[in-house]
Amino acid sequence: MRILALLLAAALAWPAAAQTLDKIRKSGTLTLGYIDGAAPFSSVDGNGDPQGYSIDLCRAVADAIAAQLGRTLKTRWVKLTIQNRIDAVRRRQVDLECSTTTWTLARQKLVDFSLVTFVDGGSILSKVDAPMGRIGDFGGKRIAVLQGTTTERALREALTRALVNAEVVTVKARDEGLELLRQSQVDGFAADRTTLIGVVAKRAGGDIYKLLEEDFSIEQYALMLPRGDSDFRLAVNRGLARLYRSGDIRRIYDRSLGPLGPPSLLLTATYFIQSLAE
Repeated sequence: MRILALLLAAALAWPAAAQTLDKIRKSGTLTLGYIDGAAPFSSVDGNGDPQGYSIDLCRAVADAIAAQLGRTLKTRWVKLTIQNRIDAVRRRQVDLECSTTTWTLARQKLVDFSLVTFVDGGSILSKVDAPMGRIGDFGGKRIAVLQGTTTERALREALTRALVNAEVVTVKARDEGLELLRQSQVDGFAADRTTLIGVVAKRAGGDIYKLLEEDFSIEQYALMLPRGDSDFRLAVNRGLARLYRSGDIRRIYDRSLGPLGPPSLLLTATYFIQSLAE
């Protein structure tokens, strides 16, 4: 009886393991999630179309999956938020999430992740004439940070390690954090370094800012996908590994991130290590 139950459980689990590719094959559509306001990784252009580094990665993955399935695929883009992105993947409202999600073990209990797509670090944006240059200088200051992100947790841990008594002010959007800083309602705005550069480049409005001299955390970005679907994860990773192996990743990097300078040594090593052979 126990063996029969195990066989039945395995039989029930098998369709779920292959359901994403089967669904895509039958529908001819790949559903991709993105977050607006996370330039240069994900945002929208003047026509409302998604654009950015992570968006281009997902488009390349979509092409790879279409080639694997031997059919043309349409891509349907679904706008998500920082707050609902994980649930959207868990509930299979999107097949793949294309933004700035950091791969953590806690999150991997809920969703799965692709190969690492970018390596960044947590920093704090402040006005250029502010005296703060290191995290230890924020004693008695107010720091805004996106609520429920890995950056919020890393910031609190960094402040504790440095014995810095600062007030952490949580916000729901990057624009909100920048606006609080612009109006001097907070002394700093914490987020991933590259994202902060993108936010300032797009919305600074003539104001001048600076970043910390050193990052307080490391953030490994990856594409989120549903758990328990090894075939789909393999298809996604095959597409990414081909980009890394062929060097085409540099073309994608240059399109969105080129103005910020070449890939760091750490990111270059990340691409090289993950250029897996077929």
